[in-house]
Amino acid sequence: MDFSSALRVSSSGLTAQRTRMNTISSNIANINTTRTDEGGPYRRKDVVFEAIPDGKTFGDVLTALPERNLNRVQVTDIIPDRKAPILKYEPNHPDADEKGYVAYPNINLMAEMTNMIQATRAYEANISAMQSSKDMAMSALEIGR
Repeated sequence: MDFSSALRVSSSGLTAQRTRMNTISSNIANINTTRTDEGGPYRRKDVVFEAIPDGKTFGDVLTALPERNLNRVQVTDIIPDRKAPILKYEPNHPDADEKGYVAYPNINLMAEMTNMIQATRAYEANISAMQSSKDMAMSALEIGR
């Protein structure tokens, strides 16, 4: 793996995990949002990742050696959760239905915090990989002196 490939793979991971952290932050921030522009409570969102070959062109991917087939990560979609909202009996709430129930987003704070920790650790791992690549490149330049 050359220096630029290592940086491309790690930077794609950084970008994907940053998107994931932003989405999780949005979920946490809207944990009590009962009214949205689309109508109804906020819907929790999930990020969908896809592995894509790390090649400049289609020909590069086809002619690459098997051990050279590196994959980058890419965010392909951000999908809303399809789970039913949580109904709480609050008859005095302005968003209560005719029976007095308010629909709240189906967001588990502990699960979101766990996902945030995982995304943070993956982000840190990509930073470490980039730093290691940079250190190896600097060491190679030192040898050439």
